[in-house]
Amino acid sequence: MLQSRDGMRTLSGRRVIVVGAGPGGLATALLLARAGVHVTLIEKDPAVGGRTKTVEAPGGYRFDIGPTFFLYPQILADIFETCGERLEDHVKLERLDPQYHLVFEGGGEIQATNDMDRLEAEVARIAPDDAKNVRKFFADNRVKLKFFKPVLEQAFHTLRAMASPAMLTALPYLHPGRSVDKDLQRYFKDPRVRLAFAFQTKYLGMSPFRCPSLFTILSFLEYEHGVYHPVGGCGAVSEAMAGLARRMGVDIRLDTAVDRVIFEGKKATGVVCGAETLKADAVVINGDFAKVIKDLVPQTHRPRWRDAKIDKARLSCSTFMMYLGIEGKVPASLGHHTIFLSEEYARNIREITEGTLPMQPSLYVQHAGYTDGGMAPAGHTSLYVLVPVPNLKSGIDWPATRESYRRLVLDRLKLLGLTDIEDRIRYERIVDPTQWRDDFFVHEGATFNLAHDLMQMLYFRPHNRFGPGLYLVGGGTHPGSGLPVIYEGARITARLLIEELSAGRVGAEAAGIPTTQPLATSGETS
Repeated sequence: MLQSRDGMRTLSGRRVIVVGAGPGGLATALLLARAGVHVTLIEKDPAVGGRTKTVEAPGGYRFDIGPTFFLYPQILADIFETCGERLEDHVKLERLDPQYHLVFEGGGEIQATNDMDRLEAEVARIAPDDAKNVRKFFADNRVKLKFFKPVLEQAFHTLRAMASPAMLTALPYLHPGRSVDKDLQRYFKDPRVRLAFAFQTKYLGMSPFRCPSLFTILSFLEYEHGVYHPVGGCGAVSEAMAGLARRMGVDIRLDTAVDRVIFEGKKATGVVCGAETLKADAVVINGDFAKVIKDLVPQTHRPRWRDAKIDKARLSCSTFMMYLGIEGKVPASLGHHTIFLSEEYARNIREITEGTLPMQPSLYVQHAGYTDGGMAPAGHTSLYVLVPVPNLKSGIDWPATRESYRRLVLDRLKLLGLTDIEDRIRYERIVDPTQWRDDFFVHEGATFNLAHDLMQMLYFRPHNRFGPGLYLVGGGTHPGSGLPVIYEGARITARLLIEELSAGRVGAEAAGIPTTQPLATSGETS
């Protein structure tokens, strides 16, 4: 039995069910187990990780399903440390330099690096005057981050939180009336340079022309703290978390679907899985909010998020995915991460936002074998290709469009030097928005969850404490999407839940979960 710092008993007599073994569910399970809670983690799939898993396809090709890199791994290291472990003993993370290669269809390119001298030189190649402001951008965002990180670390389950000291202190630095692009115009005149520090809003499935300006901290964090590749793929992190959870006594049940949450009065008291009913002191739901909450929780227990409100919620975009196993090599110029930015980027983004399928799309390519030889058989290449597209609210007929869009994407890849790959494809899987909905249980195929506009953030986003005995974690709840942000959300959820279960016996801080930690924010594609 774990002991709190003052010697009182921990929560070893309490039971919590966590539904979903994605990143948020795994992190929450670890933190609850550290506090002495008996945790049952239920996952419908045969493996943990949700979309943060790495799969092996026929022929020995390996692919990350969703996220393809780690940003700001300190947050995960903190969680492992809370559990008495070192992250580096479980997962090998390779820091990438260059972090990625930006290619502008209209001309020019940038090899993104956190070496400021080299980065200034890269920017100067296409916009000499803008290069002079690179360091000022980072200095200003360092200050912005300092004041905003306490906001991301706090819970927003009461309206009073909107006027918390941290929030009031941060407001002058956030400029909520500006978009990311508008904020960047203060530093950079060349639209290509602005894109180099703005395309990261796509990690949230949003447009830099609409996304709130506080999210300039995304690109800042990449350069300040690095972009990392977990050896073996991002699924290696999920598997490491599950392995540690099992050693800490978490009961992980795979291939088990939860039918519904059960309640006694207003309080969640367990779940139904087929013919089995499991009782608990509390339930945590980790999943795509707009999909799973409607399936598992009746409207009477979610008065602030009834079906009608969920149906009207603003959603992120979707993605058209191609997972390609290729015989032979690809050009040496194709690095680990390549972002190809459309010449008509503003129009491209506008089309996606308005529900029109772009015919001149931007795209992202991961060639993990550039760094990690274990991602494909010897002499072969695994390519992950992502194209932002509208979600299913657009009404696009994907069964009729799928093949022609595949052809369009292959043609676009030729602009990156991938001119001869089609005849060498030995494995291919396409995931369009309908598969995100049907195979991965993503509401309307919106792969980045609820949009991160001002009226769907903080207090206005689904709360970590959703109701008596009922908690949420994941990209659809506060603080939002992206692996590090989801891990931060897991700390908020675990802290609130431990406080409820404690009833004065031992608080979250005594159980080993600090109430203030370094910021984590978004940094991946899904």
